[in-house]
Amino acid sequence: MKFSGSLLFLAALQGASAFTSTAPKSPSFTSLNVAPRGGPFQTEQTRRNAPAPAIGGGAPGAGMAPAGGKSRYTKDFMRTLRPVKVQGSTLKTCSFNESVERVQVFLETGGRPLNAEVDLWQGPDNAPQKMRVYLEDGAMRPFSAVVESPGAGNAIAIRNTAPMEFPLNAYVEADNQGPGPARALAANSKPRTVQGGAVYTTPFAPNVMSVQIMLNTDGRPLNARIELLQGPNNNKQVMEVYCEDGMDRPFYVVVETPGDGNVVRIVNTATLEYPLSAHVEAFVIDNNRNLATQGAGLRWS
Repeated sequence: MKFSGSLLFLAALQGASAFTSTAPKSPSFTSLNVAPRGGPFQTEQTRRNAPAPAIGGGAPGAGMAPAGGKSRYTKDFMRTLRPVKVQGSTLKTCSFNESVERVQVFLETGGRPLNAEVDLWQGPDNAPQKMRVYLEDGAMRPFSAVVESPGAGNAIAIRNTAPMEFPLNAYVEADNQGPGPARALAANSKPRTVQGGAVYTTPFAPNVMSVQIMLNTDGRPLNARIELLQGPNNNKQVMEVYCEDGMDRPFYVVVETPGDGNVVRIVNTATLEYPLSAHVEAFVIDNNRNLATQGAGLRWS
């Protein structure tokens, strides 16, 4: 009887220990894959020629990484907006209030060539910035530029200089985020001085899908021509730019560079007394592009 009583006593002690609450351990936080966040244009890949892409598969578009800017300056973002059709030999204007610091202008076609003039108007008979644009294929290589608009009374004028058979779609969007892509690129890249009448060229690796270009001066006028070449003297995109003040209104553009052998050429069309500073960096890099499966590069056209 005493033996069975002791057994019952031990069983009661074990059952009570099952309901004893243990003190919780303090959580341990381990910083994994944590890196300091920089500005929108700070990245490890700041070189013009991006490194060779990694060989491997992956979902299409999964390796697309903006190397120097926000995704809002790509064609994928602009195509989410409502376009305005500009027929050939017609003019469309878009005015906005003085609280808008800059606007993004995006032009494209359905695959046909594009010839247009984009002007910034400020008051009557005053155009402090003018651009003349030619695109061989307005769908593959659309025009995407950011126009600074300090002051009041600003408006964007888009004139389709092509015949009636070549309409285009125009998108204009206000951009008041931060200092703007032009000044952010200037703060995070090394400029190249292009003297008046001089030519500056730079090639890009095949996995660079788009390039960002910024031109500015020390306050003097800016006259330049930007060309995208793919092969010898094969212009895919040409932009002629005039700015009344290259410091208050720097020119910023994102150029699509599909395919191989892309070269950006910048010509300072002003005289020797008017140099300019050019910032040219990769914008979107395709890290999943497999160069090993492309063969010898034979291509029919």
